Amino acid sequence: MGNNKMKIVVAIDSFKGSLSSEEAGRAVCEGVKKVYPNAQIKVRPLADGGEGTVNTLVHGMDGEKRKVKVTGPRGRMIECEYGILHGNQTAVIEMASAAGLPLVEGKDRNPLYTTTYGVGEMILDAIEKGCRKFIVGIGGSATNDAGIGMLQALGYRFLDEEGREVPFGAKGVAKVRKICTEHVLPELKECYFRVACDVTNTLCGKKGCSAIYGPQKGADDKLVLQMDKWMRDYAQLVKETYPNADETYPGVGAAGGLGFAFLTFTKAVLEPGVKIVLEETNLGQYIKETDLVITGEGRMDGQTAMGKAPIGVAKLAKRFGKPVIAFAGGVTTDAMNCNENGIDAFFPIVRKAVTLQEAMQPQNAKKNMSAAVEQVMRLWKSAKRT
Repeated sequence: MGNNKMKIVVAIDSFKGSLSSEEAGRAVCEGVKKVYPNAQIKVRPLADGGEGTVNTLVHGMDGEKRKVKVTGPRGRMIECEYGILHGNQTAVIEMASAAGLPLVEGKDRNPLYTTTYGVGEMILDAIEKGCRKFIVGIGGSATNDAGIGMLQALGYRFLDEEGREVPFGAKGVAKVRKICTEHVLPELKECYFRVACDVTNTLCGKKGCSAIYGPQKGADDKLVLQMDKWMRDYAQLVKETYPNADETYPGVGAAGGLGFAFLTFTKAVLEPGVKIVLEETNLGQYIKETDLVITGEGRMDGQTAMGKAPIGVAKLAKRFGKPVIAFAGGVTTDAMNCNENGIDAFFPIVRKAVTLQEAMQPQNAKKNMSAAVEQVMRLWKSAKRT
């Protein structure tokens, strides 16, 4: 393999708080080029469907960002943004940008009142812009409203026993007695949602959204039990209109029941975030033609081996029989499990004892990444000669 023919695909996750996926990829390129100046390097975006997915896909796939004013989790108007890819056909949305926990101060956290209405408004805006396909990340929510807020924004009506629209939040879940569909946005029927969901929680019960995530959203033990009962009653009511509704399906409890709303009321699938990103970015087509795959993330540990983004890349690479090298800001002893899941070798990039803050400074992280990659590529080149 001569210098001219070395082909490398780089798909590296963001180093949270330090480098974006794109910045990490460029730093890898710099290191490679010092050893293989004529290498053909394809840097592809990588994310797991969580925070940063919009940025990664927009930058990596020549999309555009759109700012929009929506209803925040506590009912006040906020500005958030989503991405549009493929010439206005696909919208990329992170629900947390409209209804995420960081948007609610500690003292105001109370799932009785927090709503997903703003998520529906983002979807509405994207539909008006011509989008009919959606990639939606649903991690990090401040809500436990079963997605009712989102559905209200899209034209569904949830009425109490007196025929009035129910209020925002879990309070609304408690009061629903009737669901009306006459005013649902007609275009919603044309829309398809790929929902990035990496949890398996059900809607109700010990592994339900109220029990598992209610406390971090501000619920005490008493409220957790109340909300769980409301969710159970609501699921039974929904089945009267949607007999296929399944409150036990893995993932419907994600984002306070938002998974249930998508799966029941729209054309949607719940899938691992990495799977969606790998398919949407068409990474397999690039890997098929390459000699080497480089991946990584900020910290590699036992959790990485359980299916985070770098492992998704590695398993895809192994389908085509390609070698995989990974780089990380830091590694733990249980990162060894990554070697059994497709990563042939991984390397920490930090070169001397420094504080975490110093290591995470973007300038330092870029230099360290480039230097680590250069040394590994020197070894690669030397091994290829023997």
